[in-house]
Order: sequence, then structure tokens, then C-alpha cells
Amino acid sequence: MSVFWLKLRMWLLVAILFSIVYGLVVMVAAHLGIVNFWTYLLIALVMMFIQYMVGPKLIEWQMRIRYVSDKEEAELYSMVKELADHARIPMPRIGIADIGIPNAFAFGRWKSDGRVCVTRGIMNLLSEDELRAVLAHELSHLKNRDVLTITLLSVIPLVLYHIAVSNLYYRRPAQRRGEGNSAALIGMAAMLFYFITNLLVLYGSRIREYFADRGAVSLGCAPNNLASALYKLVYGSLRVDKESLRQVEGLKAFFVNDPSCALNEIKELRQLDLDKSGTIDTDELAVLSSKRLNIGFPERLLEVMSTHPNMLKRIKQLSAYQQKG
Repeated sequence: MSVFWLKLRMWLLVAILFSIVYGLVVMVAAHLGIVNFWTYLLIALVMMFIQYMVGPKLIEWQMRIRYVSDKEEAELYSMVKELADHARIPMPRIGIADIGIPNAFAFGRWKSDGRVCVTRGIMNLLSEDELRAVLAHELSHLKNRDVLTITLLSVIPLVLYHIAVSNLYYRRPAQRRGEGNSAALIGMAAMLFYFITNLLVLYGSRIREYFADRGAVSLGCAPNNLASALYKLVYGSLRVDKESLRQVEGLKAFFVNDPSCALNEIKELRQLDLDKSGTIDTDELAVLSSKRLNIGFPERLLEVMSTHPNMLKRIKQLSAYQQKG
């Protein structure tokens, strides 16, 4: 999967999303008047802006993040500094999240506001090279402005939701029967497209994960190190209790992998570790590159509803990067 193909898919996704909105703009404008539509859009934009500005503080609170200096975590700081310089982005703040789930994540409002965090659970799970690959993945998210991209795309389902609710549940009492039926049709169409655009935003999120994986390789990390890190994170997530997973349910889109999918993913990934070492080396990744993936319908359906790509497909893509390297 080339960078050009990834970019083309992303631009096509954006075009489809805004085409859907444009079509509904015409419908709503014809029935309710343009002023009402702009009211929906204004509400959605205000909500998005509040979410975008307040979001980092909410993440810090829910993840129990403590920011550290180079004196407190010299190795971690040095690793992030080296990668940030290579990526040519401002040095992000570095935090440690006081949660047991092994993972890492990045967030921030803009490049100069970037924050890269690791959890307690990941520090003792990964080797230095694996941790470096994960951090490179997260810094790639900051470099690509992925938080802003997904936030902007997410406003589209939000607009459609307001249109649907307004037409289905808050119609004017004096509406004639014909107008009421028309409003109901618009409401049902908006609800249908709300569901579709949510799926498209999830698809956009999965594309951004492929971009970040590619970015990690571009920053000098060996594909097998990122593959091994992902493999270990899946195993590590299996050892986390369900209550801990529920506490981060709304924020798992920020993670390197989706810990909620670990049970399903481990069934597919067991075939990768041929020597049972607990890691994926270059030879094992090369074997995967020549295999044809056989992913069942339940796994494909789970991927459609997820913020992250199917893990087996994702690691196979890393094997393609290794072959090119």
C-alpha cells in the first residue's frame, strides 16, 4: 500500500463525506429554509470547537497523566527528542499515564501543543527498539495532524445527527400533514447517513493508522520492531481486567491498537510467531509477506466498526515495507 494510494483513499473519503452533506443541505434547505441548516451547522461547529479545545484536559484527567522531564525519564525523553528532531516537529510534552493497559498515545490541539504519552503497562513490556517504533508511530500522528483531521471529519456525523433529531422528534406543532411527512423522510435520511458517515469516519481513522505505521518506518524504525510491539500489545491487553478497559472505552481511538479487540486478534496472530519467542523477527515477517490472508467475515465486520485496522492486515503491510527496505 503506497503513500500515494493512502492519500488517494483519504481524499476520496473526504469527497464522499462532503458530498453526502451537500446533498442533505439541498434537501433541508428546500424544506426548512437555509437558516435552519446553518443553525444545525453552527451548533455542531461550536460543539466540535469546545471538544477540540477542552479535549486534552479531559484526556489528561481520565488517563491520569503525569508529565515528566528529561531528569525524571532520561531514556524516554532522549528517544522522543531524537524522533521529534528527525520528524522535524516541535518537541512534544512527554507523559506517563497511570493505567495498567500497555499502550501509548499522542494528542494535542496543534503541532506545538503535542503530547506523547506511554502507560505504566508498556514500559516493562517492550524492548527499547520496540518502544522506539511505537513512539515513532505516535509522533507521526502529530506530524500528520491526525487529531485535527479526525475531529474535522467527525463534525459531519454530528451535523447529520442534529438534522435527524430535529426532523424526527422536534417538529413544529402547526406543521401540516404533508410537511410532517416530508420532515420525517428528511429525518430518516439524515439518520441513515449519520450511521454511514460514522462508518466512513472510522474508515478514515484506520487510514490514519496506516499512515502512522508508514511514518514510523520513515523515521528509521525497522518494520519488524513495530510488528513485534503490536504483537506484544495484543497479548498484554489480554491480561488487563475488563473494568480497566471500560474506563478508557471512549479514548481507545488514541491508542496504538484497540485493546478491546485483543481476544479476536490473538487467534489470528498466533500463526506469526513461528519460533514461539514472543516477538516477530525479520524472517517471520518475510514469511507473512508471501502469505495470502484468510480473514473471516466476523473479523472483517469487526474491522468496519473499529478505529484501527485488522491487526493481521496491518502487520502484513509492515512486511511489505520490510521487503521494499
